[in-house]
Amino acid sequence: MGWFKRNKENISPESKKSDIPDGQWSKCEDCGEIIHNKQLEVNIWVCPKCNYHFRIGSEQYISVLFDKSSFKEHDKKMKSGDPLEFNDTKKYTDRINATIKKTGMNDAVRTGTGKIDNKKTAFACMDFGFIGGSMGSVVGEKIARIIDVAYNEKIPLIIISQSGGARMMEGAFSLMQMGKTSSRLAKLADAKIPFISILADPTTGGVTASYAMLGDVIIAEPKALIGFAGPRVIKQTIGKDLPQGFQRSEFLLENGFVDFIVNRKQLKEKVSQLIDYLT
Repeated sequence: MGWFKRNKENISPESKKSDIPDGQWSKCEDCGEIIHNKQLEVNIWVCPKCNYHFRIGSEQYISVLFDKSSFKEHDKKMKSGDPLEFNDTKKYTDRINATIKKTGMNDAVRTGTGKIDNKKTAFACMDFGFIGGSMGSVVGEKIARIIDVAYNEKIPLIIISQSGGARMMEGAFSLMQMGKTSSRLAKLADAKIPFISILADPTTGGVTASYAMLGDVIIAEPKALIGFAGPRVIKQTIGKDLPQGFQRSEFLLENGFVDFIVNRKQLKEKVSQLIDYLT
């Protein structure tokens, strides 16, 4: 067998991949498609191949739902204290400050008022990027205040939930927000002011157990994870295998926990129709 020597390398050692600037492409978690971020943005962060809805922040939801330049933010400067002087892998105050720096937000919810097809609406949207969208005292207070705005101005309320649940670093203080927000919503319901709840992926824990499930109409994004405890905990508790797709939007729609599953592209149109219908 004769030995041979390659004259020139077929593949250059600097792989073609290095030509792709970092942070310009995203991989779909559902179908594995590699999509350019510009294309994703145009498609409102929905996979053009399989309709998987990527997680987006409150700023993107505002641009999806509200008429251009109509949104005015409320209580922007409110920040969490550290009532329990909590420490895990790092101090809670350090974690808060690092997240503020990273996200440019002061806590896990953005609230305000704006116009949807020229209809004035009160709005709150959670951000999963801020400590898992967890609900601490600031989230509860900001949501309570925006419910009061809806009540006083007699305008519809929309809340988009995207959260891991109550914020453990604030212990009982975060659990109290469940009652605080729910009692405000009861007042809103008595005044016959509509509340539309939108559930994004994931909506879990104390958020599901409070305002997320109290909407007059509950909308979910496709395939969103929605539940109170995680599937593993439930499986261990009841000692049974759970049905396929358990805790996903489609399963909840089938079982009457969710009223509509709406694609992000149709969200504004659907919300606008519902506001007309409910008011």
